[in-house]
Amino acid sequence: MPDTLLGGLTPAAFLREYWQKKPLLVRGALPGFTAPIGPDELAALACEEMVESRLILEKGGAYPWELRHGPFEPEDFERLPPTHWTLLVQEVDRYVPAVAALRDRFRFLPNWRIDDVMVSFAPEGGGVGPHVDQYDVFLVQGLGRRRWRIHHEPVEEEHLVPDLDVRILANFEPDAEWVLEPGDLLYLPPRIPHEGVALGDCMTFSVGFRAPGPLDLVTGFLEDRLTRLDARQRYSDPDLTPPVHPGMLGPEVRAYVRAVLRELVRDDQALDEWFGRFITTPKRGAAYLEDDVADEEPITPEEVIEVLRAGGRLRRRALSELAFIPHSDGTAALFVAGETYTVSTEAAWLLTGTEPLDATTLAPHFGDRAFMTILTTLIERGVLVAEA
Repeated sequence: MPDTLLGGLTPAAFLREYWQKKPLLVRGALPGFTAPIGPDELAALACEEMVESRLILEKGGAYPWELRHGPFEPEDFERLPPTHWTLLVQEVDRYVPAVAALRDRFRFLPNWRIDDVMVSFAPEGGGVGPHVDQYDVFLVQGLGRRRWRIHHEPVEEEHLVPDLDVRILANFEPDAEWVLEPGDLLYLPPRIPHEGVALGDCMTFSVGFRAPGPLDLVTGFLEDRLTRLDARQRYSDPDLTPPVHPGMLGPEVRAYVRAVLRELVRDDQALDEWFGRFITTPKRGAAYLEDDVADEEPITPEEVIEVLRAGGRLRRRALSELAFIPHSDGTAALFVAGETYTVSTEAAWLLTGTEPLDATTLAPHFGDRAFMTILTTLIERGVLVAEA
């Protein structure tokens, strides 16, 4: 990580002083930075079936602030007005290695928190209106200039302009304004109101983060538990005696209900492992381009070793899909895109860490057939990408 990324702050100092507390503007955070993907390439991605993309037209659409969802056709872009629209494409880091390299500059944060890199392109006047996000975001300017206006106090209750496709604040009153140029970075904590407007052709790279709420956790957990419950099991009371009053819910049935529900959360290890599967499950599904996934022919561990020994390496496609929990016996539960594997703690540390996955780091595991089989499975699933 370059010293300039956080304006000279160490990661520890940044997390202590700014993370989820207050905005930070860093001029020249990435000196000499140029957009690793161009507008035409971004538009091409937005035409792919499995890529999540949106067009927001403040002006020139069927009505003000019209929202259109992809996938798009090339002709859709040819018909756009000259100004005041924005194209947004999610998870560009999954498909463009150079964008993944930008994401990896933020590896001082936990894997599971790093969601994706959303890339936006806008001509003059393009933006999505003043709004708040529910998560932290690093906004890296990649092409052209964008004027950002923010208010430093977080919004607790949003008052929105009614009857629009997009969530736009009705009473946005900024207290700071900056124009960002390529290589500049703006960090915003959750719920900080902000608005970005393109000053000419403009591309912004937004490194966003996962922040599951109680509703996400409870819903996900219960959905998982429902698949594991025995539907044949019913309440029974073979020793029933006449009740004190027929309308009273007696202590026996209350105790039964409490026991059934408490049993769901009794096992801490089961809870931990559910969370590992839940939080590494791709947020938008396994949205990989067909020609960017492994070949139809299954790859063998020997072929992987051959690629690595020839100077190749494996690239981690999405950080949020890789996590682990160490166990006291030296093994670890490795969570990969919603699945669980058992590996050594050393192997889990390597696969989910920051070191490159090449012959140097992986050679000690070449003789471990079980580990190499897991590695090939991750390649075939598209979680790891083999690069020559």
